[in-house]
Amino acid sequence: MREVEKDAPGEDLKQDLQLLEASAREAGALALEYFGRDPETWFKGRGSPVSEADLAVDRFLADKLRTARPGYGWLSEETADDRARLKCRRVFIVDPIDGTRAFLAGGDEWTVSVAVVEKGRPVAGAVFCPRREEMFVALSGGGAWLNGKRIAVSSHARVVGATLTGPHSIVANKDVIAAGFEGTEILRSLAYRLTMVAAGRIDVGTARGGPSDWDLAAADLLVQEAGGELTDLSGRNLIYNRARTGHPALVAASVQLIGPARAVLDDLIR
Repeated sequence: MREVEKDAPGEDLKQDLQLLEASAREAGALALEYFGRDPETWFKGRGSPVSEADLAVDRFLADKLRTARPGYGWLSEETADDRARLKCRRVFIVDPIDGTRAFLAGGDEWTVSVAVVEKGRPVAGAVFCPRREEMFVALSGGGAWLNGKRIAVSSHARVVGATLTGPHSIVANKDVIAAGFEGTEILRSLAYRLTMVAAGRIDVGTARGGPSDWDLAAADLLVQEAGGELTDLSGRNLIYNRARTGHPALVAASVQLIGPARAVLDDLIR
């Protein structure tokens, strides 16, 4: 009889992932109804744009997910945080449209990002890119997948020649280039940026300090289940569903490459 792995995902988590995938797909279809049609837009916080599409998708996901799992907590970029989530065993962490600037500018790399977090770590996640028709899903102990096919981080193990994605200030930095990194396209969805690392299309993904739980949770699990790591510059894994949802500068890469990448990027992306 085949031995069952200790970390094999339970049936409840498999059902959670099915729920996340179906909900993200429907949410993407809803977002497309607004895409390219000049939705009403305003600014919040530090000049970050938000549109009626973001709020419509957020309402849809809140209704769909919370109705299906009424005992789960809720944390979304577009919902006021009541902190009740801190007492919940499992929590939905959601970004209804990650990469709103790309969405409003007619770009195709924006995503819907949804995850379930338990004990501070993501255990199920989906990142859907509607315009590119790419559904990334991951389950703790169950691998990472793109449109039904298993994905894995790249095998490149050296900084020299490693492809790098991040904000323009990192990708185009002369010291980054001098270290031997090769810049790639600027991806305005942080979740999608990290999924590119999980899929092995890009070797290293970066983010300056300031991203929040909703930008990261689902993509973090994808990177992990694809054989890589997402850490801060000290090499620590991220903890989610805390009172404060912000995170410092981050690097994602394969296990072999992340140490050398952090060493080069340390002073450049803080």
